Amino acid sequence: MTRVCSIALATGLLLSFCARAETEALPSAKAALVDEAKSQEIANFALLDYRGNFHELRRAQAKVVVLFFTANGCPIARQSISKLHRLEKRFGREAVAVWLVNSSPADDRDSVEKEAREFGVWPLVELLDEYQIVARNLGARRTCEAIAIDTQTWKPFFRGGIDDQMTPGAKKPKAKEKYLEAALTEFLNGKPISVASAPVEGCAITWETPEKEITYTKDIAPILKAKCVNCHSPGNIGPFAMSNYKKVRGWSDTIQETLATRRMPPWHADPHFGNFANDRSITPAETKAILRWIELGSPRGEGEDPLEDHLPPPADKWPMGTPDYVIKLAQPEEIPATGVLDYRHRIVESTLTEDHWVGGIYVRPDNKKVLHHLIVRFKGVHKDPSGEVFFVGWAPGNMQLPFPNGAGKFVPKGVKFDVELHYTTNGKPETDNSEVGLYFLKDTPKMSFETRVAVDLDFDVPAGEPNSRWHAITSFPKDTLIYDLTPHMHLRGSWFKFEALYPNGTREVLLSVPRYDFNWQTEYRLTDPKRMPAGTWLICTGGYDNSKANPNNPDFAKRVHHGEQSFDEMFMGFMNVAEVPATEGKQLSSVK
Repeated sequence: MTRVCSIALATGLLLSFCARAETEALPSAKAALVDEAKSQEIANFALLDYRGNFHELRRAQAKVVVLFFTANGCPIARQSISKLHRLEKRFGREAVAVWLVNSSPADDRDSVEKEAREFGVWPLVELLDEYQIVARNLGARRTCEAIAIDTQTWKPFFRGGIDDQMTPGAKKPKAKEKYLEAALTEFLNGKPISVASAPVEGCAITWETPEKEITYTKDIAPILKAKCVNCHSPGNIGPFAMSNYKKVRGWSDTIQETLATRRMPPWHADPHFGNFANDRSITPAETKAILRWIELGSPRGEGEDPLEDHLPPPADKWPMGTPDYVIKLAQPEEIPATGVLDYRHRIVESTLTEDHWVGGIYVRPDNKKVLHHLIVRFKGVHKDPSGEVFFVGWAPGNMQLPFPNGAGKFVPKGVKFDVELHYTTNGKPETDNSEVGLYFLKDTPKMSFETRVAVDLDFDVPAGEPNSRWHAITSFPKDTLIYDLTPHMHLRGSWFKFEALYPNGTREVLLSVPRYDFNWQTEYRLTDPKRMPAGTWLICTGGYDNSKANPNNPDFAKRVHHGEQSFDEMFMGFMNVAEVPATEGKQLSSVK
């Protein structure tokens, strides 16, 4: 039973919901989890903090990470914040990083942010363990439990309360035993840990349990069928096929790991900002169901296997239908087995004898194993015959969405298409014969659909820097609708954000990508186009992780600048937009 105490302190504070963790009778399975967690390597995880920043355990920069479980309203947790501040300041963040972990099902991001501001949590990190992944994996049952982790071995060397100041029914004027501080001092000085565990005083953390039994056949397979099988099937991009129960169960630990580290599903927008028509994430309820099912041993359930013999239909060569015109290479491209390849530019002469408006473009990548990206540009548009105009681009992860109704891109007759091709070698000779299909509109559209970019070409990322921040700015001289937003960086890119600064001085986050992944060049389409009044500025900010903790980093000892190759970097915020016609101004002015 949870022991509840409520006493009036000399300071006038009221302590409630406090108890000794070691006196609570834990079920044997949960007690086993706690014992195992004390000696085992801590499983990697990734969480967002209340500010929307991404934190992954394996990419922590300090020698020690201290996890401290907390919850809104817990009086002991609140009074521990100043102690944690002092600890981090004493040892320095390069030595000790303190991460508060909120695993309470009663708290959400807004309420956590409110309490964090009220009690001065910043600059400590407070993470939202919304699926209780960390709490369950570590067997955490109470707030105010601290776990100190050696980032060389990823094993804990201390677990327990930070000191002995709080006891059931009383609060000492000051702590006599500073358990956590002593353990950190000993560890950083290379000495044995004299006290590796200590009593915990804190508030009970309720582990959420499903209202019904979760089984593969009734609950999990339908989620996988709707959200995962399209990629995880024979011949598609997923590394293993979710073809039946045996296969899924055999990969359940990997599924749990990729969900815990947020590598999957391949959707990286912070759900706190914006709504997107092409959202391919899985819901919090679906995520919790999958994780709980794996935790329970992946029970099959009764009935037929929904994934047995289920295969998504083969992809059409032209998913938008047969194109009206195809941009074709003169001959297939030959890609060598090894080496770093320069960009290739192939000029394709247009055979168009009339001007056309295009309502959709589909890039058909022929060889995805080596095609890094394809971009089509052309010259001779409208009143700028010498200007180079971006027409369309493709990279892995791009979803190739049709243009919105009423918008199109103009293609003049006789134009020359500049097809830019970038290939990466894979150990054996390859060929590629990619094509680009155009879909013509019958009538002139109301709006011209344009691809614009905010770009910084002058950034300078220091060697070893874990979060080098840069920005790019563009403006909207006329009322404009934004339809799509696409961040673009390379292998060191770690986060990216689009913000609008309106003429009235207000600021709004349109898209935040806390964990940028170079492997997925996602085009985020807004559910409703966002109106940028004339005079609005669009600010793109982002960060590079050029440290050795970044597993994708080609060379953390190298200073990085703008360049075309993936081992160089880029900083670009692409957007698909349409200027609002003057005649449509009143009609579109209500678009938010």
